[in-house]
Amino acid sequence: MGLQIHIKVNGVEYSYEVEPRLLLVHYLRDVLRLTGTHIGCDTSSCGSCTIHLNGKATKSCSLFAVQADGSEITTIEGLAENGKFHALQEGFKEMHGLQCGFCTPGIIMTVADLLQDNENPSEDEIRYALEGNYCRCTGYHNIVKSIQYAAKKMKKEVAV
Repeated sequence: MGLQIHIKVNGVEYSYEVEPRLLLVHYLRDVLRLTGTHIGCDTSSCGSCTIHLNGKATKSCSLFAVQADGSEITTIEGLAENGKFHALQEGFKEMHGLQCGFCTPGIIMTVADLLQDNENPSEDEIRYALEGNYCRCTGYHNIVKSIQYAAKKMKKEVAV
């Protein structure tokens, strides 16, 4: 027996009947076909599934879809506006912050939350925020540079 849920994802309202045990990450990927949210570990350790749930970074593999009923969700697909990259997406491109790219959506969603509260984080603050996100390809150096690039760009955009 399924349960009816109503969720707003990337500004679009959805209503589906889901099994109570369906994880939110599977709802996003398999039902809504938003495949930018990745499944990396099945234990909530890697952060690849990070989304924004009601404005806060959340690992979507740690919640059932029914727990998100009535919520507003933003996925990596919802960050870009009018076909223009979010500053973080641009920063990762410009500063070579990704290699294979598998972890990138989760990292971007995590630090987008950080930058909402701290517009000019130090390198230590960035690295601390990323403790729940694993990248198996890099030493995080260019990831940090990408985030610093985005923070500066976002400050300039606000100042204009």
